[in-house]
Amino acid sequence: LKKGSLAGLQKDDGETQPGIFIGKELAQTLGVMLDDSVVLVSPLGALAPMGAGPPMKKFRVAGIFDTGMYEYDTSMAYISLKNAQKFLAMGDTVSGLEVKVEDIYAVKKIGDRIRKDLGFPFWTKDWMQMNRSLFAALKLERIVMFIILVLIVLVAAFGIVSTLIMVVMEKNKDIAILKSMGATARSVMRIFIFEGLIIGFVGTLIGLFGGYVVCTLLAKYQFITLPSDVYYISRLPVKMNMLDFFLVAVSALGISFIATLYPSWQASRLDPAEALRYE
Repeated sequence: LKKGSLAGLQKDDGETQPGIFIGKELAQTLGVMLDDSVVLVSPLGALAPMGAGPPMKKFRVAGIFDTGMYEYDTSMAYISLKNAQKFLAMGDTVSGLEVKVEDIYAVKKIGDRIRKDLGFPFWTKDWMQMNRSLFAALKLERIVMFIILVLIVLVAAFGIVSTLIMVVMEKNKDIAILKSMGATARSVMRIFIFEGLIIGFVGTLIGLFGGYVVCTLLAKYQFITLPSDVYYISRLPVKMNMLDFFLVAVSALGISFIATLYPSWQASRLDPAEALRYE
């Protein structure tokens, strides 16, 4: 709650207008501020002196909230239960109950149990079902991001390959001398594999450390803002998973090892006599 207080929502002395909480984006759209009046129109029709029509009532803006979710901040409003029952002429009944659970990932199991205990015509709907389309979009986006990251790692692997090929070309004389002194093709190949792995290891360490620092700063200061009307959120959420760090490190080292095989094999096949002919 950015402005106002819960006491303003509960206040109902019969003299002042009942309070209502609205989202920040909705307040900007309506051009209202704290203590301004808004007219609430019920979607349920009712008989009035002038004929059938929707009930309307003035409410006072008692608070403005900011959830960070554009969809909620533009479409949600809150009034007290007593005022809602009076406005909708529901008496002491309610249309639904919201349950807060400790484990948000156990909502399906809890919902099934509640529905089983209450029976027909009661039903439950959890937050995953309410945001199914959003989660489907996020899943697709995660797959696309994974493909992009794989392509980036492959480009880095080609960089290692090209670097080692250049090293082999520059070290032809040294390789020839080593082989003429008795170095085997396997030992020469091992030298360049180790060199490639060192390059990959150092690059992986720098990448992991840099990623950890950036993610930590993002989580603490949230300095990257997003257009909330496009992405539904105004800040970039960050969650670090050590398993992801481990998998990325192992994958990067594995790709680095594979990238060293061809240049190392090329170095091991070098003919000493051919390499020293023009030296």
